[in-house]
Amino acid sequence: MPNRLAAEKSPYLRQHAENPVDWFPWGDEAFAKARAEQKPVFLSIGYSTCHWCHVMAHESFESAAVADVLNRSFVSIKLDREERPDLDRVYMTYVQQTTGHGGWPMSVWLTPEGKPFYGGTYFPPEDRHGRPGFVTLLHAIAQHWQNERAKIEAGAEEVVQALRRYAHEGPARELKDGAPETPQPLHEAAGAAFDRCFQYFYEGHDPIWGGFGGAPKFPRAATLNFLFRVAALQGAGSEAGREAVKMAAFTLQRMAEGGIHDHVGGGFHRYSVDEQWHVPHFEKMLYDQAQIALNCLEARQATGVEVYAWVARGIFDYVLRDLASPRGGFYSAEDADSAVTLAAVGRVVPDEPARAARSGSSGGLALPAKPAHAEGAFYVWTKDEIDAALGEDAAFFCAHFGVKAGGNVDPAHDPHGEFTGKNVLMQRRPLAQTAADLKLEPGVAAETLVRCLEKLRAVRTQRPRPHLDDKVITAWNALMISALAKGAPVLDGAARRGDSPYLTAAVRAAEFIRAALWDDASGTLFRSWRETRSDIPAFAEDYAFLAQALLDLYEATFDVGWLQWAERLQARMDEIFWDAERGGYFNSRADDPSVLVRLKEDYDGAEPAAGSIAAMNLVRLDWMLGGRKTEDRAGNLSCRERAEATVGALRAHWSGHPHALPQMLCAVELLLEPPRTVVFAGERESEEFRALIAVVHERLGPRRALLHVDGGEAQRWLAARRPYLAEMRPRHGRATAFVCEEFTCRQPAASVAELRAQLSGGA
Repeated sequence: MPNRLAAEKSPYLRQHAENPVDWFPWGDEAFAKARAEQKPVFLSIGYSTCHWCHVMAHESFESAAVADVLNRSFVSIKLDREERPDLDRVYMTYVQQTTGHGGWPMSVWLTPEGKPFYGGTYFPPEDRHGRPGFVTLLHAIAQHWQNERAKIEAGAEEVVQALRRYAHEGPARELKDGAPETPQPLHEAAGAAFDRCFQYFYEGHDPIWGGFGGAPKFPRAATLNFLFRVAALQGAGSEAGREAVKMAAFTLQRMAEGGIHDHVGGGFHRYSVDEQWHVPHFEKMLYDQAQIALNCLEARQATGVEVYAWVARGIFDYVLRDLASPRGGFYSAEDADSAVTLAAVGRVVPDEPARAARSGSSGGLALPAKPAHAEGAFYVWTKDEIDAALGEDAAFFCAHFGVKAGGNVDPAHDPHGEFTGKNVLMQRRPLAQTAADLKLEPGVAAETLVRCLEKLRAVRTQRPRPHLDDKVITAWNALMISALAKGAPVLDGAARRGDSPYLTAAVRAAEFIRAALWDDASGTLFRSWRETRSDIPAFAEDYAFLAQALLDLYEATFDVGWLQWAERLQARMDEIFWDAERGGYFNSRADDPSVLVRLKEDYDGAEPAAGSIAAMNLVRLDWMLGGRKTEDRAGNLSCRERAEATVGALRAHWSGHPHALPQMLCAVELLLEPPRTVVFAGERESEEFRALIAVVHERLGPRRALLHVDGGEAQRWLAARRPYLAEMRPRHGRATAFVCEEFTCRQPAASVAELRAQLSGGA
């Protein structure tokens, strides 16, 4: 009989609705029961496409013996980290600081007041290799709670106080004795941090396989963003610029060649367990697709190499095909695991029954049945399968992708033996070399490769697809909107807006968020949507990422409504999350008593920190709209002043550990640069206007804000904030660009050649 989780929206919670564990969702009911029965709380945090979450679920949470212990001695709570990143951040901080590592599934034991006293990540069901198994641990904690409860509660209170000190003092506690009382000027501190951050990545770069450090390897977009900013600042021809582009572009090349890249269907898996990017954990996350696509776009601008544009197109095409909701938003992720049976589950979009089967929205079950599952089953191939699918082209394909009869996965990277005899596709050599070895013309080899991938894609559609997490998360959708909005002019050139599928998809997603996740009357944004809007208010990252997306969407469409919404979102973020005492943004709201400590994100990880993006948004808004001030308890602050306070709040961290906040360093760079704008005047759908726009996106360069003056209401709205825009008009009836720095504008440019010269530094 299904438990309470069957009524929840989260696919992760619904995956556990048939467990014998008496699960509660996070909320007052669970903690009231814990207080009434004087039991500790077992909190299990994960997400629906997490491979090791599935492993622990099958080993422990589906076990009647484990459930008996949990139900007798604990109140058990399941939490989807994607729905509640604020709670996840608090308890992850505790686990990381007490164990030295973190990850999911995360297992934390709490007092009935929600205070943590023990934690870890994955626990095997029984004792292994000197580590206690889950059941052993449960018995020990239950006994300790009975015998030493006062000691546990005192320790838990100390933990909470330590978390509060961490939140209050932050990285400042790590300053060495003797640090100068008067800090360096911002530009000096920033310069030193930039140099140290570059040196850190330079020393950690893997010159053979790309990436930074050894296995496991994660695609960390903020690192590559930073390196491309170094190239833009130093100049692509400088020594530092060349090295920065080389490291970033080479990393993307190796990722694109590796098994972390889905060569057949497009997109990227979460991370690689080995240093060669060969064997991934196979989940596909929306936020990775968005950020890697942006990295590829900048690599294309920096190098001129078309393959990076091709990879970005593959990502976008995958997202639009397999993660796009019929309503316009984008789903969150696809699972690492899938059924190994031959029965196909069916397509996702727009077939809603098939989507329900993949997402687990029917009756609280993860799948309509429970056949044998394995990680990567949808993606891996035996040589016999490839031979059968490709016929005479199989030898070419196997040579190019390293396919072997006995499989090509090192057993050291296959702890469960799931890949025995299987192949994870990895491009082992350039296509030109494969063509030469097989005595094929390069053009013929390219055509053969495309034909082979199309055939395998058709075969793969007959396999059971991985589970789809069909939550629409505001922050992750915003990242994808940014990527699509920036990708459209790079990939589609001067195409009209209606002719770019990427820009069309970006606009549809933004319209969906506005209709489904934004309450205009109250100015409230919500975290997620699944079947209906959730009742969880948005977090700082949702506001920051969406404001960024709207700025990017404005620059791609010049629809002033997106810019107006971005301004309002930033004002609401300032009201809800601003730290009036120390500056910067808390992750969570002040009015949620269930959050023990309000933290600020101080690491640009799989997703950038909300403060890093907010600081960039504030500078961009300052460049575009000027010195708007908003009230807080510390007084009136303009966008620029708030940006300065935001980077200042984490200054000890980004100056002491710059590699932890490379995206914040990009915001600091922007803050120190003179305002740069390009103002376009004219009919935005005309050929000459679109040709001018295309020039701005041709290559990597200094950041510029783009504005459009239309001679109408939008221009009057802009000019009310930036008066210098009031008199700008097309020259002699032709589309015209005005290149401005520090609000001093050069001579109007009415031709592509003139604009290109001005952007290149010419007169």
